Amino acid sequence: MSDIQPSRLDLLRFLERVQLQDLARTRDWIAAEERLQEAQAHRAPPPPPPDWLLEHGIGAGRPPVRVHVGDCWDTRTRCKPTTADLARRALTEGVEACTQCRPDTALGVLD
Repeated sequence: MSDIQPSRLDLLRFLERVQLQDLARTRDWIAAEERLQEAQAHRAPPPPPPDWLLEHGIGAGRPPVRVHVGDCWDTRTRCKPTTADLARRALTEGVEACTQCRPDTALGVLD
């Protein structure tokens, strides 16, 4: 093994190089975060949910099977936006009301 010991000045220069690398890495992280925040600031907010939804059965042309309030968490991919009048009409014609969001209560259509 070598008995040559680095000088104090060599050790300080080594420390400086390590700290400069850390500073460069930190500046890269800051730049990436600024780009992310810039992209998020320009992103359009999602559209508001519709007021009412009709859930249709499986298959093309199937009749509605459930009525939901627009922001119901228990909706499926087969839901289509509708108006309050059409949702009310569907409920009075026997289409089931969602048991989670209770559109029949919100629309004033109770048995």
